[in-house]
Amino acid sequence: MVAQIIDGKKIAQEIREELKKEVICLKEKGVVPGLATVLVGTDPASQIYIKNKLKSCAEIGIYSYHQHLPAETSEDELLRLIEELNFDPKVHGILVQLPLPEQIDENKVLLAIDPEKDVDGFHPINIGKLSARKRMEEIEKEKIFLPCTPYGIIEMIRRSGFTIAGSEAVIVGRSNIVGKPVAMLFLAENATVTICHTGTKNLADVTRKADILVAAVGKPKMITAEMVSEKAIVIDVGTHRLPDEKLCGDVDFDNVKEKVRAITPVPGGVGPMTIAMLMVNTVKAAKLSTKT
Repeated sequence: MVAQIIDGKKIAQEIREELKKEVICLKEKGVVPGLATVLVGTDPASQIYIKNKLKSCAEIGIYSYHQHLPAETSEDELLRLIEELNFDPKVHGILVQLPLPEQIDENKVLLAIDPEKDVDGFHPINIGKLSARKRMEEIEKEKIFLPCTPYGIIEMIRRSGFTIAGSEAVIVGRSNIVGKPVAMLFLAENATVTICHTGTKNLADVTRKADILVAAVGKPKMITAEMVSEKAIVIDVGTHRLPDEKLCGDVDFDNVKEKVRAITPVPGGVGPMTIAMLMVNTVKAAKLSTKT
């Protein structure tokens, strides 16, 4: 058996086409969705991420306000900029690209962003609202912004025709960015959830039980064919550059794809979905601004 390849690029394009129509409707009402992106320093990966986000904004019709600050920018200077963006009515979403230089406290920066403009979905208020809701229908209707990568994972599984409700979802990784929030989203979709981490004993015994396996551990090719079952849908969140310059994920793709039901590639899987859901959150923020 060869797995179905879940094409994140294709699904992300479908989402962007849907958003274009929503943006046209908003503009007819006099609202131009605006996303402010802030990059501090010259980290090459961050520059690529920002470039792709700005490209998506241009395609959909979202106005982008990009601020590229020098690496020596102080914490106070960045916080002042965020305060300005919080009060700017043309800006509906704010994204500060991580990681930040060592002189800046990332937690202070995330807390400084207005929760109603937190389109990255990392503010404690948005995470708290997510954890307090039981059903996905409630979450998506309310003024809650979901973390983009976890939200993208759920959306790509849905749009690929797989059923989440009643499934056994196993997440390898417990980060605040992916592991914990995606677990809460699976619970909201009525899956039974297990979170694995460095303290998990007999990891392979747990992962083999998964109907849906999310690999978000940060180690190249850690998930092998011996760790999955034939029924598994495997979502690979990791991105790593090998010595030969090729990219790989947390999953041993070439071997695992010969065994499982479905799998996401790296690149072209979760990455495009993360940016697509950032656009979804920005358009949602613009819509909500018309109701206040």
